Amino acid sequence: MILDLIASRNYAEESEVRAMPMVLRIERVDPPSRTALLEAAAASAVAVCLDPRADVGGEWHEAVRAWVAGRIRKVSRRARGVQWDAVQELPGVTITVDSASVRSLLPVLVSETPREVAKLQISGSDLPADEPGAVPEGARLLYVNPRVEMSAGKLAAQVGHASMLLAPHLSVSELKAWAALDYRCAVRTPSVAEWDSLIHRGDVVAVRDAGFTEVEPGTTTVLAV
Repeated sequence: MILDLIASRNYAEESEVRAMPMVLRIERVDPPSRTALLEAAAASAVAVCLDPRADVGGEWHEAVRAWVAGRIRKVSRRARGVQWDAVQELPGVTITVDSASVRSLLPVLVSETPREVAKLQISGSDLPADEPGAVPEGARLLYVNPRVEMSAGKLAAQVGHASMLLAPHLSVSELKAWAALDYRCAVRTPSVAEWDSLIHRGDVVAVRDAGFTEVEPGTTTVLAV
């Protein structure tokens, strides 16, 4: 099962690099809030993995299995207007939180990234900090490292990792309840003191980055409760 592969994370060296494209809708006029965009990204990434089409025998299973068996790389790109409309035709799951939408696509070999996605910009996906408000009922909390600066695009991938790594720790009933809420997540940035306390708790799942972009290898970027 996909969740078993995520839980084990005992991957071999990859002969071919695979990644999940994550497309962030950022329009020129009235762009989304940073928090809502990150929450949509976290939900859409795990939604692809837990979609019935990713189950054994499903049309997505082999693509998701091959990706999860390696490093769970994600590449965030921004889209607007007709670019956004075009990626809706590709296999994946779109999640919308408030005015923010993210479509996480079926993982592919990087060399075979769909043309509609490859032409999208990776840079320029940052957004200003905002006040996130209260945590929605039933949302899974994801805490961002307050010591590390990351663009919204980079962080979208990191919270996507966190929601995925959290899923195997939930019971069947918890997963069912989470699915009913479209895998709602709440992304928050704690104080440094709160982060230092959280990271030593036994009930958190940590995302440690490989260090290919923006942060040093081994940096803990997100904690999932």
